[in-house]
Amino acid sequence: MGLLAFGNTGWGDELFFATLMTIAVAAAAIFIGFFLAAIFASFKLSKNKILNLIGSFYTTVFRGVPELLVIYLFFFGGSGAIMYVARIFGYDGYIEINAFLTGAFSIGIISGAYSTEVFRGAVQSINKGQFEASEVLGFRKKIYYYKVIIPQMLRLALPNISNVWQITLKDTSLISVTGLVEIMRMSYIAAGSTRDPLFFYSFAAVLYLFLTFLSMKLFNKLEQHYNKGY
Repeated sequence: MGLLAFGNTGWGDELFFATLMTIAVAAAAIFIGFFLAAIFASFKLSKNKILNLIGSFYTTVFRGVPELLVIYLFFFGGSGAIMYVARIFGYDGYIEINAFLTGAFSIGIISGAYSTEVFRGAVQSINKGQFEASEVLGFRKKIYYYKVIIPQMLRLALPNISNVWQITLKDTSLISVTGLVEIMRMSYIAAGSTRDPLFFYSFAAVLYLFLTFLSMKLFNKLEQHYNKGY
């Protein structure tokens, strides 16, 4: 186990910090995804055809395009777009987008596309009587959504939110192409330095499985908590 020792003799500390980076990117991406999902789920549930079309376009495009391609578009294409605008204002230097922000935003957009469908399906699963009762009681739309609909939606959406989180967590491995040092990137560096790819890639698999296991335990606890009354 000398290869996993902490300090100058092993790669343990580097892999530890790489794991924290993976968690940080996944957490940032899921929050970005939830924010986008809240917007586009409301679009897809709207009776306005234009908003409905925008919501459908978002989910169709970002669920249909490969995740790696989205990362490339934002990391390399985003830098090109910013430099093009900068040249208009007289700046000719190279501008590189921060790898963490690119990774979190790219994966967040993809996560948001899946979360949009999860939220939409959860809202549509709520008994219509809940909406009608809220209107009869004279609740304002914002009040009954925040107090009545959203709590029920989250309970119904939790199992699928768990799946979206697992996908988001695994998708962080793709941002290694941007140079951000997360589990996959650090495993690649360690494997190249020690010429022991089997060990480090196997250990990377163990780390992902460990994070997945902890996530499943957490979501199971949340489901039990929110289903107490049912």
